[in-house]
Amino acid sequence: MNGNAARRRTLSALALLLASSVPASLSAVAAQPRESSPISEYEPAESLEGNFLSAYIAGAAKDTSAAASFYREAVKGDPRNAELLERAFVSLLADGAMTDAFRAAERLSTREGSNGLAQLSLGVRQLKAGQYSAARQSFGRSGKGAAADLTSTLLTAWSYAGANDGKRALETVNKLRGERYFNVFRDYHAGLIANLVGDKAEAERRLKAAYDADHNTLRIVDGYARFEAAAGKTDLAIQAYTDFDKVLPRHPIVTDALEKLKAGKPLSQLINSAQEGAAEVLYGLGSAGSTQGDELPAVVYLRLALYLNPEHGVARLTLADTLDRMKQAERANEAYSQIPASSPLKLNADIQVGLNLEQMGRGEEALQHLDAVQKEHPDNIDVISALGNVQRSRKKFADAAETYSRAIKLIGPGQEAGYWTLFYFRGTAYERAGEWPKAEADLKKALDLISPTQPNARAQVLNYLAYSWVDRNMNIDESFKMLKQAVDLSPRDGMIIDSLGWAYFRLGRWDDAVRELEKAVELKPGDPTINDHLGDGYWRTGRRLEGKFQWQHAKDLNPEPDDLAKINAKLKDGLPELDKPAVTAQNPPAPAEQTPAPVAAPHNAENPELPKGAPAPSEPPGAADKVDKKPGG
Repeated sequence: MNGNAARRRTLSALALLLASSVPASLSAVAAQPRESSPISEYEPAESLEGNFLSAYIAGAAKDTSAAASFYREAVKGDPRNAELLERAFVSLLADGAMTDAFRAAERLSTREGSNGLAQLSLGVRQLKAGQYSAARQSFGRSGKGAAADLTSTLLTAWSYAGANDGKRALETVNKLRGERYFNVFRDYHAGLIANLVGDKAEAERRLKAAYDADHNTLRIVDGYARFEAAAGKTDLAIQAYTDFDKVLPRHPIVTDALEKLKAGKPLSQLINSAQEGAAEVLYGLGSAGSTQGDELPAVVYLRLALYLNPEHGVARLTLADTLDRMKQAERANEAYSQIPASSPLKLNADIQVGLNLEQMGRGEEALQHLDAVQKEHPDNIDVISALGNVQRSRKKFADAAETYSRAIKLIGPGQEAGYWTLFYFRGTAYERAGEWPKAEADLKKALDLISPTQPNARAQVLNYLAYSWVDRNMNIDESFKMLKQAVDLSPRDGMIIDSLGWAYFRLGRWDDAVRELEKAVELKPGDPTINDHLGDGYWRTGRRLEGKFQWQHAKDLNPEPDDLAKINAKLKDGLPELDKPAVTAQNPPAPAEQTPAPVAAPHNAENPELPKGAPAPSEPPGAADKVDKKPGG
């Protein structure tokens, strides 16, 4: 939805529903996440304490699979411990172990009737079974506060719709009042309910109101357009999809719908049962939470949504994306693989599986997987681009450049701006392959194509191009202007600030270099390259003990093998004496130490403002659909 400040306030309210049920330790303890494995791979500890500590650590690391496994064992050792049962319930629910989670919810409900999440979960199970009256009672006990009221009201309305009581359903949903976000949510679901119970006039009025209030959120656009298409107003449906495509080009759901409409084929309705409608409520809440870093509540909502509607492709894609950000690549790939083959999102899911395999260190398997996908879709730019990304990640730069070239040849007339990342990625591949003239041309073209509405992306390309010029003693004055512009666009990006500091270092302006490099280290203290650069800066300013300390710190941060060898040489012998730096407007003649040897390519080159692997990013059209922008951008 629009309105970042209001959205942040609302999402904070949504988290309240889970706050009383999720133990603070599961969300407040900071820890580095690790990749998860199936529950069967975890060996239980020999004691209650061991299982509890293992579960606690796994929960803090956002490893829902391990947490669920160890909490399950801990509860066996102390079945009367209410707090332990609650922790186990949340972990089982987040892990998708629904049978065990519902059993734990029953026990919690018996012991503690006020547990909001347990009541919500039991109500969802009852609604799925068609026990609508019982579901309403559970939803009514699911808690108080903005988030609980929103969730309970909408799910209760859908339970009335399931009982074919459209009047009570609409009266219930109309009780929602509050921020604009609530109002849009209200009209959207009122329209879907009215359509399900056969009140077409009310359905059109409410869906149109939701669409007019927010036509940049995919689900609202999709629901409105499908209704209008079913009513015979194909022109309105095509216009809605076309307008959305201008905001977020080439989304597969929109592309598929437009192709069908233009071919005279019908579109199915977005919601066809009360269970699907309730799943849509939970998906919306989970999607909103996933965009704001509230991963555990988001996963819980999405698991419940998929329990109600296993065929909800967007919810499954959102779940997979959230698991990706929780560093649970194996579980994310499981979710991607469960997206139905008939879904327009299936191809994007297959692409993400390949990219995840590379992230998991299974690069050759990633290449084989994406090559197989490419053979099925030989002219799909997204697939070819993903293959190039994996080749580039595996330092097969010449191959990557050739792959990107194949993708670029498929770009249609007037569509280059939507694919600026292809030129950027090919430029970085050419640069790393030693073909600088080609790299420079691509980087300049990418810079020309980037929209002004993408400041972080522009900062990344400015950084790469300017840094490469400095490293080659080219266009020094222009490079400094570009690097300063990049810092202005992205002032909290430690790697860009490092580039500015390293440019000063290349010119022999050691004090300026140290000033910027110290800022960069504060922003990104765990980066070995920045720490290595700061060590060089300290050495040149005569702070040699500090320089060696910084190099040692960089060494301890697991640098690349080539960088490690250079760091070891500096720890042994320090920096060599070199020639004087170039004289420029930015670097007038003055006593200074010499310039160091050329350094590696800018090290922040592979992470512009875009989702992992996406070939054509754009600014998000709405918080509730962040993951929806992964396909094609």
